[in-house]
Amino acid sequence: MRIPQGRGDPGGRGAAMAPNGSVGFRDSPLEPGIFLDEDLGSDWYIYESTESAPHDDLFPDAIPECHPTISPQLYHTVMAPISLAVLLALSFLVKRRRLHLSCWNGVPGLLSAGNLLEQDGQRAVAAAVLALLSSELCRLLLEPEPLPLLPPTAGTPTGTPTGTPTGTPTASPTAREFRKVLALLYFPALYLPLLACSGPRHRLGYAAGTLLAWGHCGAQAWHRAQCPLAPKIHQLYSLLSHIPALLSLSLLSLWYPAQLLRSLRNGDSPEPRISGKSYYRKYLKALLSKRDRKGSSVKIDESLGSRIRSYLLSYIYIPEEGFRIPLKLVVSVTVAVIAVYQVAVLLLVAVVPALRIIRAGMTKDVVVLLVQFGLVPSQGAAVPGDLEQELRTARHFLWALEVCYICSLVLCCLLTCAMLLRSLGMHRSNLRALYQGAVLDVFSKAHILRPSRESLVCWMAFSSFQAAFACLGLLIQQVIFFLCFVAFTFLVVIPLQLGTSSPLFGIIRNMWPFWLTLVVAVLVQHLLAHFQFLEQHSLQKEITNRRALFIVTFLLFPTNVLVGSMAAVWRMVISGLYNAVHFCRLDISLLHRGVETFDPGYRTYCHYLRVEVSQCHPLLKAFCSLLLQPGRPEPPAPPRDTRLEEGPESSPCCSRLLPGLQLMHPKPPALGRARSRRIRARWWVAYTLLHNPSLTASRKTALADPAANGAQLGVPRP
Repeated sequence: MRIPQGRGDPGGRGAAMAPNGSVGFRDSPLEPGIFLDEDLGSDWYIYESTESAPHDDLFPDAIPECHPTISPQLYHTVMAPISLAVLLALSFLVKRRRLHLSCWNGVPGLLSAGNLLEQDGQRAVAAAVLALLSSELCRLLLEPEPLPLLPPTAGTPTGTPTGTPTGTPTASPTAREFRKVLALLYFPALYLPLLACSGPRHRLGYAAGTLLAWGHCGAQAWHRAQCPLAPKIHQLYSLLSHIPALLSLSLLSLWYPAQLLRSLRNGDSPEPRISGKSYYRKYLKALLSKRDRKGSSVKIDESLGSRIRSYLLSYIYIPEEGFRIPLKLVVSVTVAVIAVYQVAVLLLVAVVPALRIIRAGMTKDVVVLLVQFGLVPSQGAAVPGDLEQELRTARHFLWALEVCYICSLVLCCLLTCAMLLRSLGMHRSNLRALYQGAVLDVFSKAHILRPSRESLVCWMAFSSFQAAFACLGLLIQQVIFFLCFVAFTFLVVIPLQLGTSSPLFGIIRNMWPFWLTLVVAVLVQHLLAHFQFLEQHSLQKEITNRRALFIVTFLLFPTNVLVGSMAAVWRMVISGLYNAVHFCRLDISLLHRGVETFDPGYRTYCHYLRVEVSQCHPLLKAFCSLLLQPGRPEPPAPPRDTRLEEGPESSPCCSRLLPGLQLMHPKPPALGRARSRRIRARWWVAYTLLHNPSLTASRKTALADPAANGAQLGVPRP
């Protein structure tokens, strides 16, 4: 026992208390009658331990305010003008010779941010920049200063925490919301040059991209190194939420210098007239190849293990030769994964530390209330001095809640990623079907695959929709699976551990006649239908004993109502789980086939397919590249004798007798190689039109004439 220093001495009271205010509350339990004596009540701190309280990681001290060398406002003030200057410089130096060449050798044009409709685009750069942008936008909603480029306005918002100094200027709620709207436009403009520098495929663009990537990556990495901890939500949230941005900037910091060195060594590559020409030729070659592909044979009888293996492999996207996922889909899946990571980190650091703090701060007084409400089982009287076992049980329950929450969050993340990978396989199947003209295999109704106003709007919003649906789907799954884990843990696992009775076991035990009746009724109906009410004939089965069938149907009507109620509950559960798991997928509709247009996600996906197929058809691009390819110079034909062969018509008298007869030289036969090339090209056209009927309307009028291919395929023109 420690001697008190003095009742009026505030220093002694402060020295007696632990550095953490909650430690004293936990180490000095209130016992009955402790305040009956006035002297003891005034000197209650004499019961505190003389040993210094150990540092508790669950209750960390206040994180000191961090002032990095490069503040966020300084970072954005420097990088925003540099990004704008780079964008304007590249537009002037690279694009000025491509627009209005008659006016001062060209005028400056708008630098493109990458062609998302091409197949040979820089996939790594586009995915990295969009991942960086989505990571910034996910953290934007929780930032007190969403637009660090502007100085903070004076005034403290209504939701300011108590630990925030009153003298710190922060934005008011109205100004903060307005700045969030501005930040939605500022961050895309800030990171636009990182993507635009790869478009010209010029050494100047690669050099500018290298400088920008190094500047962004160096500033953010130095800031994280100086201030790894932050008091917002959790001390590690700021560091964990910046990991995708740092990885994306690191990738860009390595990619741009590599492209710059390659450009300096090999020279600048000219911009192709048709982007993705190499991929389109590979697709055409793989399509026309006569080699047998693996897995082309269909197995009639498959074992159960092979079916399970094929079903599990369907959730793993395996690239196939001759087909490449479009760039827009790659960006969409990348952005969705980054968004899922950000939401998962937020859910983890916002709930798990709070549960640990509650478990560590659990006292016997709180346990008394839990025992009285029946939430914690008790062996004896609810007295604070006799509740050691109940206190351990309550802390065990909180630990079980924490385990259930973490397990459900991990399961939801795995399911969401599996659904996104599964959607890639479905995208490939749908694109192949539409490339072949099988529109009804993808859509419920016949559609003309051409762009429209709504299709372009949906194409632009497809990646954003994918990220938003993935985030909301993860939240819905977390709520559902957390409740399922908690119900299973507290109704099955914990009662078995403690050896106590569970309400679920009690319901099953008391209602066993009801469950037995339902099982027997279902079995009896199946047995009667198999042995009594069906008669096997030579080719088919016929209904027999119809009078007995009607009697059994009438007698089992009330029982089937109860069976139907159980089936209705199961239908609700399985449909809820299915829709929650598949909520992040836009390639399938959660509504019926007739009303699937009311699903905004699926409607966006259908319009996206229209734009993608109409603008990026690989066969059409392959034939366009063949047409634009300059022909090889053929060797000159050998000289021929202009004189006609000897005969009666070659004499001068014949020419005088037949003045209206014009003698024509026979056309020289085509070379063998050119003729075979022409025949092969015609067969390719016929094969393409056979498997792609929708391309017939896109052909030129001259090519649409059946006589152009050397055959009369239809009714001759009048």
